[in-house]
Amino acid sequence: MTEYLTHGSILGFIFFQSVILLVIISNIIIRRPTRKHAPRRDMPLVSYLVPVRNEARNIASCVQSLLAQDYPSFEVLVLDDQSDDGTRKILEQIAGSHPKLRVIQGTQLPEGWLGKNWACAQLATQARGELLFFTDADTVHQPQTLNTAVTALLGENADLLTGFPRQEMHSWLERYLVPFFSWAVLCFIPLGLAYRLRLPFLSAAVGQVMLFRRQAYLAIGGHESVRSSMVDDLSLSRRINSEGMRWRVVTMADLISCRMYHSGREAMAGFAKNLFAAFDYRLLPYLFVYLWLAFLFWNPLLVLAWFTLDPSPSLGTTYLAVCLGLSILLWLIPYLELKVPIGLVFVYPLTMLVVEVAACKSLRLGMRGHLTWKGRTIELPKWKWI
Repeated sequence: MTEYLTHGSILGFIFFQSVILLVIISNIIIRRPTRKHAPRRDMPLVSYLVPVRNEARNIASCVQSLLAQDYPSFEVLVLDDQSDDGTRKILEQIAGSHPKLRVIQGTQLPEGWLGKNWACAQLATQARGELLFFTDADTVHQPQTLNTAVTALLGENADLLTGFPRQEMHSWLERYLVPFFSWAVLCFIPLGLAYRLRLPFLSAAVGQVMLFRRQAYLAIGGHESVRSSMVDDLSLSRRINSEGMRWRVVTMADLISCRMYHSGREAMAGFAKNLFAAFDYRLLPYLFVYLWLAFLFWNPLLVLAWFTLDPSPSLGTTYLAVCLGLSILLWLIPYLELKVPIGLVFVYPLTMLVVEVAACKSLRLGMRGHLTWKGRTIELPKWKWI
């Protein structure tokens, strides 16, 4: 048993960890130059597009940050998707003194659409901008955000620019869950290959930061083409990728902050809604990935526990130390890049445990076929084996 743990397990883990570490480092290197382009004089009109439903606690700070942009030519469109919590009143008060803000009343949700996708589609039809910047009501943008993002998009000649905001997390479940998606992209999607191979599964986007060229957005069918997708950002990036258009991921944690959820319960519900959906409800790939993640990050700790009980020289203390050190690096480097509190690095086993619980809940919801979100019952697609 000890011999197996030494050669069959630890060395294998070190190999996989080294590959992931190379992906992380290469992704950071590739992302950095995206913001090095010089600003242009002919900056196009940009439409900030914000879908909202019952966002009274967030909407004022979000919209005021958008209106404070130092960009020369932009408009802010906010669509109220039948809110009943005072969101509309707050928006009208702000609009009274800001001509750049237009408040749109959303229409009845058509059959076959999800609420956010319908809201975004309506916003796009009302927008006048050459560039469309979709963002969420729970974000706050620094004044230079729009200038920086547009400069990067034009400099990269990209059709879609996306990036990861700095996530604000107050409860423990938020701290464990919220950084996970951004961490997973940095670890497992090699951007250097993804930009070239045009494989849909090597795609990524964050709905809080999606800057499109209007022409590209319309060419892929806009939100109408992903009307029933629970993860519209990921689905749109896959369409951009499969159509051979250019997309880029950029560092945005210093420009945009986001309080995605306001409690651990909200965070768990949100991840349970999205995790299985990100795999297009394909059971076997989903099970493989989450079982592999659990094995990758928990097995070295089990080996350490075994070594504590049986400190045999054949176990290879050097190999074990390297394996555990690499496990920490695989969380430390992305968390530094994403501006996640460093203390969370050293509780990554708890992070993986909470993520696995959320993955199980997501699987249960997906196989049940429906869920409730923001007061609406959503019928989910039938799950598939592969």
